[in-house]
Amino acid sequence: MSRLMSRPEPGSTRDLTEVVLGFGLIVFVLWMPELPQRILSPVAAVVTLAIVLARRPTGDELGLRWRGLVPSLWILLAAIIVTIASLLVAHRIGTLHPLYKGDFKHIAGYVLWTLYQQFLLNDLFMPRLTRLLASESAAVSLAAVLFAAAHLPNVWLAIATLVWGAISCGLFRRYRNIYALGLAQGLLGICFAVCVPDAVHHHLRVGLGYLRYPR
Repeated sequence: MSRLMSRPEPGSTRDLTEVVLGFGLIVFVLWMPELPQRILSPVAAVVTLAIVLARRPTGDELGLRWRGLVPSLWILLAAIIVTIASLLVAHRIGTLHPLYKGDFKHIAGYVLWTLYQQFLLNDLFMPRLTRLLASESAAVSLAAVLFAAAHLPNVWLAIATLVWGAISCGLFRRYRNIYALGLAQGLLGICFAVCVPDAVHHHLRVGLGYLRYPR
């Protein structure tokens, strides 16, 4: 049986330490003022990447190869359909508005960030939580809660990411591919940004940035 399909090893102190360290570092950076956040964000990215790569996972385990991409493309198609429907509804009820900083640089940066969020969710947290907890469903639930908690105090965004976090974890376990999930999340995030008033989601800001949004 291949390494990819082998039975997960029992949870360990190392797994728990890596979950706490990874999540704590992410939340710490998100709650920093803008300038130190810009400095520390690359540090957090390197540290979380190092935590994952220290286990020497294969590209297939990480979902970074083409395995599962074609079968998972329906996820992106579904996201496109949801986006079109949401835009039509938002236009009809009068909440549709232009995207804040809608230039290519910011949109591309946001999509890269959603791809990395899927990496964190499914390659950092899920494998460790699966080993630590009694069942896969419990691991998916806790991973989704952590994913949502990282988006606080933006309550509506936290609710959306709680649902999407659980869905994307389940889909990753089935297709083992990051790309469709990351692109779908990027599309849905942009849809959320233009369909929901900025006064509600504060330009999708989280942490201290949400609280410091101009009123």
